[in-house]
Amino acid sequence: MKGSDLPKLVLELGKARISLPVALSALAGYVLLEGTVGLGGWLLAAGVFSMSAGSATLNHLQEYRLDALMPRTQNRPLPSGRISVKGAWLVALGWLVAGSLLLLAVHPPLALLLSWMTLLCYNAIYTPLKKVTAFAVIPGSMVGALPPMIGWAAAGGNLLDNQILLVATFFFIGQIPHFWLLLLIFGDQYQLAGLPSLNRIFSPAQIKRITFTWILTTVASALLVLFYVISNSILFFVLLIYVFYLLFSLTFRFLLQPEFYPRPAFFRLNLLYLFMMFFIIAEGLLRSPA
Repeated sequence: MKGSDLPKLVLELGKARISLPVALSALAGYVLLEGTVGLGGWLLAAGVFSMSAGSATLNHLQEYRLDALMPRTQNRPLPSGRISVKGAWLVALGWLVAGSLLLLAVHPPLALLLSWMTLLCYNAIYTPLKKVTAFAVIPGSMVGALPPMIGWAAAGGNLLDNQILLVATFFFIGQIPHFWLLLLIFGDQYQLAGLPSLNRIFSPAQIKRITFTWILTTVASALLVLFYVISNSILFFVLLIYVFYLLFSLTFRFLLQPEFYPRPAFFRLNLLYLFMMFFIIAEGLLRSPA
């Protein structure tokens, strides 16, 4: 391996495209309470990104034998032989030490504790459980709920505050159709690896109905955030328009189209999560001081 390839490999092990939104959702919780980004916000985002990347690297180590069996994952660093198991452990350790130090730099220890809880939910609960049941996504969805709470705690907030509980609930519920749609998209490949698949449990019609129910629940939780967290009228109406667009477009796809294609629903839901993060950050920045 060339030295110039090392940064790319380290970011690939850290699943940067997933770790960035995780850091962004933590930053959303922070700015919502703090009202500014500042040095504390940047250190928080960097710390949560590093912790998420460390967790992702551990996931590579946990699953590289299964990854070798699936076309979409067989070219990952470990199954492709681009890095050794020992090398991956060193990368994971580096990410986790860096993340822990960044979070401890200026924030309360509770932020770091919640970050380690997120890692445990993903690596010690969801990852082993998904080899047993396709319903592992439900407890595994805590990995979506905890990052905004990390940011809130980093700003010195009370974790029982209604605002952060509503935000965390949205990201918890939203993870479930996200993971289920992934299972629908790659179900055949999961079967190649011997992982439980929804296709073996439910008929296509049942899967459509259950997934649609979770999407409706996600929309309902988004509306709660809109009405009880977002106070800026412009942000409120822009996000409300997208939520109703998502609702009607996916209702048409699920109920009126004979053939269901999960990819468009997957990308539109991901866009909702991204919008929610940016709009919560904007709400915190624009909110008038109490």
